[in-house]
Amino acid sequence: MADHAIEEPHEDHGTAPSLHYNARTTCIHKDVPQPPPTIATPDMEKSSWLSSLTNHGSKPPFMLKVRSSDAFIIGTISLAVFTDMFLYGVIVPVIPFAIGSLSHVEDAQVQYWVSVLVAVYGAALLAFSPICGWLADRGSSRRTPLLLGLLVLLGATILLNFGNSIGGLIVGRILQGASAAVVWVVGLALLADTVPQERLATATGWLTIGVSLGMLISPILGGVVYDKAGYNAVFGMCYASVGLDVVLRLLLVEKKVAAKWDTNATGRPPVDDNEYLDKTITPVIAPTDQDLDQDASKTILQQEASFVETQQSSPPRRRLRDRLPPVLSLLYSRRLLASLFCALIQAMLLTAFDSVLTIHAANTFNWNSTGAALLFLPIIIPSLLSPLWGWLSDTYGGRYVVVVGFLCGCPPLVCLRFVDENTMKDKVLICALLAVTGLFVGMTFAPVMAEISAVAEAKERKMIANGRPGFGKGGAFAQAYALYNCAFAGGCMVGPLLAGFLVDDSGWGTMAAVLGALSAVTAVPSFLWLGGWVLRNK
Repeated sequence: MADHAIEEPHEDHGTAPSLHYNARTTCIHKDVPQPPPTIATPDMEKSSWLSSLTNHGSKPPFMLKVRSSDAFIIGTISLAVFTDMFLYGVIVPVIPFAIGSLSHVEDAQVQYWVSVLVAVYGAALLAFSPICGWLADRGSSRRTPLLLGLLVLLGATILLNFGNSIGGLIVGRILQGASAAVVWVVGLALLADTVPQERLATATGWLTIGVSLGMLISPILGGVVYDKAGYNAVFGMCYASVGLDVVLRLLLVEKKVAAKWDTNATGRPPVDDNEYLDKTITPVIAPTDQDLDQDASKTILQQEASFVETQQSSPPRRRLRDRLPPVLSLLYSRRLLASLFCALIQAMLLTAFDSVLTIHAANTFNWNSTGAALLFLPIIIPSLLSPLWGWLSDTYGGRYVVVVGFLCGCPPLVCLRFVDENTMKDKVLICALLAVTGLFVGMTFAPVMAEISAVAEAKERKMIANGRPGFGKGGAFAQAYALYNCAFAGGCMVGPLLAGFLVDDSGWGTMAAVLGALSAVTAVPSFLWLGGWVLRNK
């Protein structure tokens, strides 16, 4: 009876038994009247569906294993980035035609305001990414900011749909950029939480397919639907895409939440602050009253020895880089800087064609806007092979996949300089060169995205091994991907400007040579630092 009286309160509270009990105080709970059993009411039954969606009910959510599976989480994040890219791209061919009637802009000012709307999206993406990363790593859930980001995206879509002034359209694009920051930063962090590092590149490969499909079909659907059904019909597609995204994000259950009901639902194990502590030091257990009576002097000596040992093994004073927020301290890593440089060049190489390819095709081949737009298909379609590149990266190492991608991407970029005549040979040549460029540059995306989380985890382990605290309970995945997002957004802003300047100043051939040189040069830091310093184990 006494044993049951001691253990019963700890079963109620769900905590482990303490090392020293007082049986007299514990037995008092025997005489405390127990509350009456809870009776289910109709209101509680009606709210069970809400508990299932919020994942805070006492019962396991419906279809828990499916909703917390790797495949479902990867699919949900892939749809999230698809929705982001679709809503970004679907209005690109529409706004230049609709802005005049919507906002009463004069024809001479259309190009200017279209450029402004493109720029504010990139600026918002760049500005909100670090903020989203910092907040996400301090929150207890990745799912909540994803849902909030979706609400922001819905508000942006409504503003772009019904806004009748330039100010309204600009605010809509800013909100769209903020939502994109949430999707990319928190979504990639959730992916890193879910999938082990040895399979992360393959998972990000599937994510890249969502990006590619969004970029591929959104301009085509936007232009066709606008021509056939009008402006509001274009946004009807947007609302449908957002609605499907809402359903999947509500159904998603994070691994750490699912672990409350399913012990097999475990994602990537967190870095343990005690993992590198000296295991030869035995923790001092508070002695019982009987032990103190029997051997008080021995216990006092043990406690004094333990205090001296603790003082001697106290961690050294933290360096400045370790006192900074993770989003800044991560920048001290050359391995991360190499990854961010790769992301910058990736974005520059892909977006450089946005400002020059259509114009070059129109001037050289006399193609209309539809024919020129189809030239982007050879660049995008090879990115559907991203899961294969991710698997190769997981199997053989991301360093060599990225190096091969950047090195082999150089020749087709340089050879674009030979496309300068209105002949069938040149038309076939430019399509082939763009396809090869898309193939090799596309090889680099999945390994680089996986490298970001690997750097954050390795840096935290190194900090703990040196006796310094890590990044905290939430880790630093979201902040690391915020830096990745900033680098990629910077490339998206610089790429079109650089290409346009080079074509205007020195011609198409010089632009092609510069892009090829950038691709080749990027292979050097990729080889030296991706996966760690190349000479470390030699």
